[in-house]
Amino acid sequence: MRKVEVTKYNEEWISLFKEEVHKLSKVFGDELIDVHHIGSTSIKGMKAKPIIDILPVVKDIKRIDGYDNAMVSIGYEPKGENGIPKRRYFQKGGDQRTHHVHIYEQGNSEIERHLAFRDYLRTHPEDVIKYGNIKEKLSKQFPYDIESYIEGKEKIVIKIERKALAWYRS
Repeated sequence: MRKVEVTKYNEEWISLFKEEVHKLSKVFGDELIDVHHIGSTSIKGMKAKPIIDILPVVKDIKRIDGYDNAMVSIGYEPKGENGIPKRRYFQKGGDQRTHHVHIYEQGNSEIERHLAFRDYLRTHPEDVIKYGNIKEKLSKQFPYDIESYIEGKEKIVIKIERKALAWYRS
């Protein structure tokens, strides 16, 4: 069973992201347009589950299914859309999850949503503290119940996301 663990910010997350970008670049080659570090591990000072979230932007999402075997060879489990249309999702580490890869085709609005959320928090430390504290509290309250952890932080995520999108677009 996977434990929900939230830790203090770790500078090492930046180098872990860069290492993985190097591997993903070899796998996807010219299909890759850009790669973004997203999620809580991309926000300096944020308490987070120590899982690196990566958002590659590709030319054609339909071609990504052809890379499943290459992703398996570098330790990832292909999950298809995994509940989000027009996304390809991969996870690494099994129950001791280390990386999530969320692939979108250029122009997909989910890219803007993720980048707005990240960039807003990078410039609004008061929300970083509030959000981090809620995540830490929920991880202690629901250490083996990821669904309750996610549900518990949903309201603050939606609130930050709305503010972030308005801020990002202005």
